Amino acid sequence: MGVDIESLSEATSGAIGSLLSTTILYPLDTCKTKYQAEVRAHGQQKYRKLSDVLWEAISNGQVHSLYQGLGTKNLQSFISQFVYFYGYSYFKRLYLKRSGNKSIGTKANLIIAATAGACTAIITQPLDTASSRMQTSAFGKSKGLWKTLTEGTWSDAFDGLGISLLLTSNPAIQYTVFDQLKRRMLKGKQNKAGGTSPQALSAFAAFVLGAVSKSIATVLTYPAIRCKVMIQAADPNENGTEKTQPRSRKTLAGVVCAIWKREGVLGFFKGLHAQILKTVLSSALLLMIKEKIAATTWVLILAIRRYLFLTRGRLKSA
Repeated sequence: MGVDIESLSEATSGAIGSLLSTTILYPLDTCKTKYQAEVRAHGQQKYRKLSDVLWEAISNGQVHSLYQGLGTKNLQSFISQFVYFYGYSYFKRLYLKRSGNKSIGTKANLIIAATAGACTAIITQPLDTASSRMQTSAFGKSKGLWKTLTEGTWSDAFDGLGISLLLTSNPAIQYTVFDQLKRRMLKGKQNKAGGTSPQALSAFAAFVLGAVSKSIATVLTYPAIRCKVMIQAADPNENGTEKTQPRSRKTLAGVVCAIWKREGVLGFFKGLHAQILKTVLSSALLLMIKEKIAATTWVLILAIRRYLFLTRGRLKSA
């Protein structure tokens, strides 16, 4: 079976968009993750506001440490978005071809998006876990990717996989909402233009739709997001230089009980504003960049394919 060029183009443009948005917003992501990972103990907490994380880095002369784990995060982000967009685009085209429908309904869209998300979570979970541990390490004490992955057992690299699979509903909700809003917006433009409509959104329209769709998904899934961060976070006593005791296993039940006892119901939503700010900006930038480079990516892939085809033909005739 030949390569699905349209799915490949969607995956490539989505992965590039993810890479750029992750790099631009990474300091905010580090502050958010460290803030979420902390649980109040004995009525005291180190970070009372999100900005406290930033001021700690500045006061300790560790501003560059806001980028600790960036390489791992970019690798995880690029792979996950490539796999997700390819799977989502491919499964959607397959569904439309087999069903004979001209458009895809909301229920089918959710199932397809969740399936693509589950495949992505399983493939990239070790990188996701390593990235969270590197971000939540003390500033300037983060370990490298290989050391982070090999310091525990193989199963430790898949910490939080169950929640990650549950959180496939997050991008499923996001991209379903975005896709439906995009279709309605383009259809509205088509009606106003008398039958012709642009195939791509403007940068501003893509940004707004991305922000709205991600906000809805984030609010609905945030308690699970915070539990996942706490499960994957580095142990507070790890400093990156001394040999530490084997990492204690964190469970979902243990994390839920800790939040409930120390912070109450509102603790499950600690850092929600930071999560929304980061994820909305990230997803909006991702979708905006993807929309603008999709056509260029399509042309580039076709050009490369044509070049390889011509080269293969010349070699056969030689």
